[in-house]
Amino acid sequence: MSAPRSAPTGRPTRGTTGTNRLRRVDRWIARHPVLRRAPEPLVVDLGYGANGVTTFELATRLSQARPDVEVVGVEIDPERVARAREQLAAVRAGATAFDPGLRVSFARGGFEIPAPRRPTVIRALNVLRQYDEGEVGDAWERMASRLEPEGLLVEGTCDEIGRVMTWVVVGPDAAPRSFTISLRLTGLVSPAVAAERLPKALIHRNVPGEPVHAFLAGLSREWERAAPLATFSPVQRWQASLQAMQDAGWMLPARHRWRLGEVTVPWTAVAPR
Repeated sequence: MSAPRSAPTGRPTRGTTGTNRLRRVDRWIARHPVLRRAPEPLVVDLGYGANGVTTFELATRLSQARPDVEVVGVEIDPERVARAREQLAAVRAGATAFDPGLRVSFARGGFEIPAPRRPTVIRALNVLRQYDEGEVGDAWERMASRLEPEGLLVEGTCDEIGRVMTWVVVGPDAAPRSFTISLRLTGLVSPAVAAERLPKALIHRNVPGEPVHAFLAGLSREWERAAPLATFSPVQRWQASLQAMQDAGWMLPARHRWRLGEVTVPWTAVAPR
């Protein structure tokens, strides 16, 4: 399928780029069944920032699960695209730590997602932070419309060094499916830190009476109650906190990822009222 020829839609991000910053969501995508069963996996890294390092890292991590994965970094700023292509030339020449054979390319574009075919996954991290909450639905719809029938949009945000990250998974119908928090447990004071890095669709909803506020408050409360388990490890404390949340009635699928500092809930559990 040929890419749309319309002008790029959207606004440039701040361009903040940090090495290893998006490792948590990268590893989540790498293990997702949608990527693993796709016949020709294509992943788009939308709004990669000042340089192409997060795109190269994404391709590296995904290729461990799918050696045939193709990754396209997309940026609306032509100077950033030119810079990333220069980096790609250095990668191809073997002048970097990245595999010269990575199936990576870069293109100029925005929410219309220029790509050689419909993507299996679109990763859009720290892209919607400068938008208004009312613009989120339209952005989701534009991006999701480009996905293949079984594809996923992963949209969220993180702190500067990737220790606090949250994301929403959106289907091809532009309907949000789930919400995930991923935290570095070592040194974690409280899960409430995630409130500062909620996706745009939720960050203004962390107020009493809203489901996401109840979820974060409950998680923080159980974290405090499980404090004695910190003697053994922060992982045990975290797992006990999530078990208490589940016992209290919260639906927390993906239990196998709890040990990684992750917790996922269905979107319906935190959707704005």
